[in-house]
Amino acid sequence: MSMTATAGHTHADPHQIGRVVEHTGPAPKRIVTAYGFWIFLISDIVMFSCFFAAYAVLVDQTAGGPKGSEIFDQRNVAIETVCLLLSSFTCGMASIAADEHNRFWFYLGMAVTCVLGLIFLAVEFREFADLVARGYGPSRSAFLTSFFSLVGCHGLHVSAGVLWLLTMMAQVFAKGFRADILRRMRCFALFWHALDIIWVGVFSVVYLLGSGA
Repeated sequence: MSMTATAGHTHADPHQIGRVVEHTGPAPKRIVTAYGFWIFLISDIVMFSCFFAAYAVLVDQTAGGPKGSEIFDQRNVAIETVCLLLSSFTCGMASIAADEHNRFWFYLGMAVTCVLGLIFLAVEFREFADLVARGYGPSRSAFLTSFFSLVGCHGLHVSAGVLWLLTMMAQVFAKGFRADILRRMRCFALFWHALDIIWVGVFSVVYLLGSGA
């Protein structure tokens, strides 16, 4: 801080004082929101890491039941993967449209993302229902318990993401592209992209390696 001497006294430069006060104030809401949401995402990734670790330990504990190569349907998995990866692109398109305050492309991107997410959930639900109907429910073996826990937890996150997506569309329709809504949209985009990354891990570790085994 610069000081000015006048008649034996020192005085602080008022312009410098103003800048100091400005920097010592509270952080902007966008910084606080982003920081808090990153903490949530990291904690979520830690939780999924525990599910992956449990699956890796229990994958061979079939208790005389089926292995992954005997029950996985690669066609269903391919549909799920394509839908979720495409939804990541359309979600990014909607996020860019929100920043540009373009309602048409925002609604289009969010609607397509929602449809792809629902297709993913429908295919996954059908897979789970088919396994349970064949007697391969989560209580059949430790392997199936870890499989249903890991894949099912991801499916619950996708369900929550779809509900969040619909809420965002309703908020933009009612209130427009306000600053607080744009912050929530950025958080939603981070959440959805994180689900895509986690699914790549599920696809590789559970389905590809399991089918190969």
